[in-house]
Amino acid sequence: MTQHFLTKSEPDVYSWERFVKEGKAVWDGVRNFEARGNLRAMKKGDLILFYHSGDGKEVVGVAKVLREAYPDKTAEEGDWVAVDIAPVKPLTQPVTLTAVKADPSLAEMSLVKRSRLSVSKVTPAEFKRVLTLGKTKL
Repeated sequence: MTQHFLTKSEPDVYSWERFVKEGKAVWDGVRNFEARGNLRAMKKGDLILFYHSGDGKEVVGVAKVLREAYPDKTAEEGDWVAVDIAPVKPLTQPVTLTAVKADPSLAEMSLVKRSRLSVSKVTPAEFKRVLTLGKTKL
């Protein structure tokens, strides 16, 4: 069964546009234990909402997991992991954090409740609702 997640990136550091141009990415550099657990939980084919944090504050696309967790080469110490991901589709209309917070069906979403978490789980219902708000079909 496909799981759903949300990853965050500041658009001036790593944007959706750059991700699409490159065709895939190593998702590394995560240094939070809960976020690491979420990376470890990802399975090949799982779907990810790609969120622009910082200046953007909006979900802009959908990605998928290409390679499951493996040691993060950027880690100088500790047991950190990376995953490989690829873009699937941009959202027809980006879904802003304001829109997420205003939607009662998304009130429990990690993006709202755990706003600083860089990699979070998303329920199937939340994933579907964000796609609906983004006027996007997979």
